[in-house]
Amino acid sequence: MPEPVKKTVSAFTKKPKTTEVTAGSTAVFEAETEKASVKVKWQRAGTEITDSEKYVIKAEGNKHSLTINNVVKEDDVTYAVIAGSSKVKFELKVKEPEKSETVTPAEAAPAPAASELPAPPAESSQNTEVPSAGTQPEEPADPIGLFVTRPQDGEVTVGGNITFTAKVAGESLLKKPSVKWFKGKWMDLASKVGQHLQLHDSYDRNNKVYTFELEIIEANMTFAGGYRCEVSTKDKFDSSNFNLTVNDILISSCRGDGKTESQPDVDVWEILRKAPPSEYEKIAFQYGITDLRGMLKRLKRIKKEEKKSTAFLKKLDPAYQVDKGQKIKLMVEVANPDADVKWLKNGQEIQVSGRYIFEAVGNKRILTINHCSLADDAAYECVVGEEKSFTELFVKEPPILITRPLEDQMVMVGERVEFECEVSEEGATVKWEKDGVELTREETFKYRFKKDGKKQYLIINESTKEDSGHYTVKTNGGVSVAELIVQEKKLEVYQSIADLTVKARDQAVFKCEVSDENVKGIWLKNGKEVVPDERIKISHIGRIHKLTIEDVTPGDEADYSFIPQGFAYNLSAKLQFLEVKIDFVPREEPPKIHLDCLGQSPDTIVVVAGNKLRLDVPISGDPTPTVIWQKVNKLLFESEGRVRVEKHEDHCVFIIEGAEKEDEGVYRVIVKNPVGEDKADITVKVIDVPDPPEAPKISNIGEDYCTVQWQPPKYDGGQPVLGYILERKKKKSYRWMRLNFDLLKELTYEAKRMIEGVVYEMRIYAVNSIGMSRPSPASQPFMPIAPPSEPTHFTVEDVSDSTVALKWRPPERIGAGGLDGYIVEYCKEGSTEWIPALPGLTERTSALIKDLVTGDKLHFRIKAINLAGESGAAIIKEPITVQEILQRPKIWLPRHLRQTLVKKVGETINIVIPFQGKPRPKITWTKDGQSLDAKDVGIRNSNTDTILFIRKAELHHSGAYEITLQIENMTDKVKQRFVHVSSADKPGPPQNIKLTDVWGFNAALEWTPPQDDGNAQILGYTVQKADKKTMEWYTVFDHYRRTNCVVSELIMGNEYFFRVFSENLCGLSETAATTKNPAYIQKTGTTYKPPCYKEHDFSEPPKFTHPLVNRSVIAGYNTTLSCAVRGIPKPKIYWYKNKVDLSGDAKYRMFSKQGVLTLEIRKPTPFDGGFYTCKAVNECGEAEIECKLDVRGNRMSIMHNTNTAVK
Repeated sequence: MPEPVKKTVSAFTKKPKTTEVTAGSTAVFEAETEKASVKVKWQRAGTEITDSEKYVIKAEGNKHSLTINNVVKEDDVTYAVIAGSSKVKFELKVKEPEKSETVTPAEAAPAPAASELPAPPAESSQNTEVPSAGTQPEEPADPIGLFVTRPQDGEVTVGGNITFTAKVAGESLLKKPSVKWFKGKWMDLASKVGQHLQLHDSYDRNNKVYTFELEIIEANMTFAGGYRCEVSTKDKFDSSNFNLTVNDILISSCRGDGKTESQPDVDVWEILRKAPPSEYEKIAFQYGITDLRGMLKRLKRIKKEEKKSTAFLKKLDPAYQVDKGQKIKLMVEVANPDADVKWLKNGQEIQVSGRYIFEAVGNKRILTINHCSLADDAAYECVVGEEKSFTELFVKEPPILITRPLEDQMVMVGERVEFECEVSEEGATVKWEKDGVELTREETFKYRFKKDGKKQYLIINESTKEDSGHYTVKTNGGVSVAELIVQEKKLEVYQSIADLTVKARDQAVFKCEVSDENVKGIWLKNGKEVVPDERIKISHIGRIHKLTIEDVTPGDEADYSFIPQGFAYNLSAKLQFLEVKIDFVPREEPPKIHLDCLGQSPDTIVVVAGNKLRLDVPISGDPTPTVIWQKVNKLLFESEGRVRVEKHEDHCVFIIEGAEKEDEGVYRVIVKNPVGEDKADITVKVIDVPDPPEAPKISNIGEDYCTVQWQPPKYDGGQPVLGYILERKKKKSYRWMRLNFDLLKELTYEAKRMIEGVVYEMRIYAVNSIGMSRPSPASQPFMPIAPPSEPTHFTVEDVSDSTVALKWRPPERIGAGGLDGYIVEYCKEGSTEWIPALPGLTERTSALIKDLVTGDKLHFRIKAINLAGESGAAIIKEPITVQEILQRPKIWLPRHLRQTLVKKVGETINIVIPFQGKPRPKITWTKDGQSLDAKDVGIRNSNTDTILFIRKAELHHSGAYEITLQIENMTDKVKQRFVHVSSADKPGPPQNIKLTDVWGFNAALEWTPPQDDGNAQILGYTVQKADKKTMEWYTVFDHYRRTNCVVSELIMGNEYFFRVFSENLCGLSETAATTKNPAYIQKTGTTYKPPCYKEHDFSEPPKFTHPLVNRSVIAGYNTTLSCAVRGIPKPKIYWYKNKVDLSGDAKYRMFSKQGVLTLEIRKPTPFDGGFYTCKAVNECGEAEIECKLDVRGNRMSIMHNTNTAVK
């Protein structure tokens, strides 16, 4: 039985109770003490209350009362009454008045702080008895004294604002204290100040109080959790914890039913308890534990073994867990159905609210927490009286999902790489890996990790060839993989410079475009660098380089080249100067077209699609001829659309704005005048980029590769196709990645380095000398899938005359395509034809091949099948002969049957004997050489064992049984006396039990075996003892084989009886042999000698612990001189002025309060100045102390004294 708990005796016979009143009314609390002389104090929120108009304190004998007038909402706090060492707490609850009542609003009465409470008048202090130290409050409101106001728990809705305030006393501080705000265990909020979080501080010079504020703006769900405010000064430190709960706006409508109440399948507490410390970080990442360090501390405090409780029938489990947003019920069972319980969270009592619901159903006490948030992740207690039940609650966040995956990227060496993904929660923890190896911040800061809301970034500032590979981002709810290809820098020429033919004083422009806008270059003229001047200008804008020559002269005709710096390229073109020679012709000259002025006839003019074609055709004739342009008998007029002509006196101009494919053809120019006419044909050819090819086709799909095939474009743009460019992208992505830098000459390409299980698309570009075509339509989506590897451990399990049993294990690598099943085939020895052994596929890892021909030698193989096709074949090397394997017969006799099996009459006998042998052996049972009667004994045989069964044993069943196995000429037999059936019964009790000796705490017993052994061997004895007072029997020895024993560890002063039972195979005897006389355990005598103490002498001579201080005061105002003295017995005090005793002078008043001595001088004058002495005398000696008092006269008193002297 548990020891009774010693209760402390309370000084109160009647205690004040919690009261609920309406605002504006009066509240009265009454208490009665056991003794009338006890001093009683009242406290409000830990601060002592003194008598005032609002707080009326009365004491009549042993009855005490506290009356609070004009109650307001601020009075709703905890109160306490103290008497001696007893302290009783109670509460005042203030409710708002009903609307129908008209209550005059009262002014708010602030809480009486220590400095604001009214003090008793000075005159009465001499007669007031000072309360003893025992009446002081047991604990101060703030033991450290830094916080005046601590930040309290808060609750806010998503999108709302909330401010937490902490006030620090500054009276005793030399400088401003240092304050830090934290979230969780280590997140310093000073680094998070911004749009959603602000920190403020101020100082009140009147009250000397520092105020610090944490303001949260537009809160969201991630702001919920535990916070901490830390205050530190030079020699003090204090901290205060508080929680923020953020409620979702849609909680009431979307989650009102709260269907999920069950615990999660995975117990994180149990996983952490069993895991080694090296796995803690991995578990925290997997299950979304944000405060791992705090959780491990709480896990360490969980008690593994709890003591028996008298107040609780069922306590809380050591730990619970619940998903964020769900609700959970914490339940205990109490022994007393009427018992009141308190629920605490982190040591603070939980108040009833919409989220916390308390229930009492019979003996059950239930706490329901609705819509659990991270702020509910804490330690909980259920308190009944003095007993407590502890538990820990872990709020598990939902898995972090990847809402937008990574994109494949291809960059040049030295370029910046930025992988970006988006997750489901802001500020989530993710892991980055490269080719399966986790990335960390190295000393060189090669990798940078960045978080921006829900977006996660991996940044490589300057990429190298070694950075190529597959990059993976992992959360506890998803994985995304992307490939990075880093190529050496190659310069591509998008537009080369072209030959120019210009006339005198025209403008010549050479233009080229390269792939890198940062590449510079030089221009050469006939191998010499071109120097720009007022007429020759060189420009570089982005990727375009230009050389412009104004007012072309014959000296500008030359070969011009552009050489990019750092690359082995040379882009060349020729400038031809067109000189128009006009010869004098007589009048009436027939018209003439001068197309051969350059020495050659431009039969065909080539123009790039989209460019402007301007052809100046010199003409002559007198009178001025009429010019007609036509294409296929269609006249072209001046200023008509894109294709138009212009007419001048000595030449005509043919213009095509933005040449198109339809502009190709033969153009005829005809000039006429009265003398005659001339005509010429000009062929215009428009060249363009090719048409896009058709969608490519995908074939030969493997684990990370596939073959892409395509057809040439239907129109090559008038120029031969130089090659093709291939791009790919993931199905759900928007970024295409180029797979080749060098043009592909063939119409097939094997794409590699893809990720198995990811859906891709391909597209193709055609390239000719003009440029690159538009992209082809995307191919059909495809997924790289590899067939599985071959099955493993393919073996033969059993063979018979017509069947073969095979077994195997799944492939080591299955892949993203899964596993559809297995195909089993066999082939006769000497043949090459493989025959399916089973119809269709099998999903099992074993197979029985039936209906085989006895004697055939067969080879077997097996393949695994999935979407990608068949795996390699697993083959049994040696052929299998379809024939029963001969196995010698062998009996495996169980160990317990190797000795005689004893059974009682009427019991059931069931003997199972396993064996081996193939083919199935012939089994024969005999008893004592005779065959068994099938009606009396049952025999059942199988392929692996034989069973002998007797429903009801009789005496004639006893004997030696023999079993024989025979296969052809091979036999095995076992002969054993398996069964002995006897008519056994329980034995009689032992005889002649004696108590032979008693010494110390021991007793010796002896007895003889029973007269009746029950027709069976005595297996042992059971010895029991019983205290004479209770006669409850307890077993001392069980299955004891000897006939004597010593019983030890008996209790001094008690008397004991002993009894002994005998035991055989049928059990214990019905009765026991009991000792006639009890064994008395003697008490050993002891003599108590009280210790001798020397009385301590507490007397001591007087000694001043605080001296008198020299003072300078103004005349006319009361002043005091104070010092402190110590001495036992209490010393007698004398005051002197200039060695004159002041005891009989009415001008002076003397006080003594707990060793503090005070001399009050009423309205001193300059004549009261001098040396004052305080002398303390008792039986042990005397002591004195002296100070100087200087009284300065004020101006008014000096004038008065002067006037008096004159009169």
